[in-house]
Amino acid sequence: MGDKMKAAQISKPGGDWELVERDMPEPGHGQVRVKVEACGICHSDVLVKDGIWPGLQYPRIPGHEIAGRIDAVGENVKAWSKGQRVGVGWHGGHDFVCEQCRRGDFAMCINRKVTGIDFDGGYAEYMIAPAAAVASIPDELPAEEAGPFMCAGVTTFNALRNSGARARDVVAVHGVGGLGHLGVQYARQMGFETVAINRGNDKEALARKLGAHHYIDATASDVVAELQKLGGARVILATAPSAQAISVLVEGLAPDGKLLVPAAPLEPLTISAFSLIMKRSSVAGWYSGTAKDSQDTLEFSALSNVHPMIEKYPLDRVADAYEQMHSGRVRFRVVLTTGA
Repeated sequence: MGDKMKAAQISKPGGDWELVERDMPEPGHGQVRVKVEACGICHSDVLVKDGIWPGLQYPRIPGHEIAGRIDAVGENVKAWSKGQRVGVGWHGGHDFVCEQCRRGDFAMCINRKVTGIDFDGGYAEYMIAPAAAVASIPDELPAEEAGPFMCAGVTTFNALRNSGARARDVVAVHGVGGLGHLGVQYARQMGFETVAINRGNDKEALARKLGAHHYIDATASDVVAELQKLGGARVILATAPSAQAISVLVEGLAPDGKLLVPAAPLEPLTISAFSLIMKRSSVAGWYSGTAKDSQDTLEFSALSNVHPMIEKYPLDRVADAYEQMHSGRVRFRVVLTTGA
């Protein structure tokens, strides 16, 4: 094996993509080196591309939807070995000693790290990850599908399984896109009466194929009225980052319903407190999850036949791949491949 690798990096906020050759990184204490086979391009990668994340250090290799194989292990790594298929997601590790970690809530660690932001990510042939941030990939899942599960997948799966909804409850997924097309599949496989909400009817056939029992065209119907015809939604998973559209959804909740927001619109939500009070309903954000949550997502997806819809690009076409994601033209996840 040579001592160089190819990578795609950003050297300054708003800079162009640079295809570079870097020295092969070596894993340190508690770390593993992953030979990247595929890495999804997430909309959150704009945080690196445009320099939105506070304190970000450049140059930086983005990417937090990583699938590959362990290529080398550092000192004191006991649970992982060379050759294992693994994924690395948004959650890039925790300190194990803060108050939240001592309670076992590693996702809320006050010193948590983010893959591709606090350290170099998966837009490269190799990357270094903390062993605590690694998830095992089932043999049934190809790398190009496993990658998107490490962020889009775990975010929607983990939100729904922790939402409090039970089998047969009405669960709506707002937005049939990168997150939403997975959310619809997970909701159906979890036994929920699944509603897909989207603007226009061009995705209705797809949404029903993915498992939606009902489809609401937000441009042709009153979304709230349609949800209330079903008795209201026990949970609404808002995956389309439109503050105005999300705010309205509160009125479509059932008593004790919950609006979960994993998407992040830049504008503030405008929510009627009166509506929340009268129905005892609530609004909550959702953070993706730890490596164990990602592994649960991967295993559930393999077991339940959940698949992301992807478009593949080689690493050297990173600029085209990123633009395909950023423009919204992709259906529904862009994945970089290294030819490994």
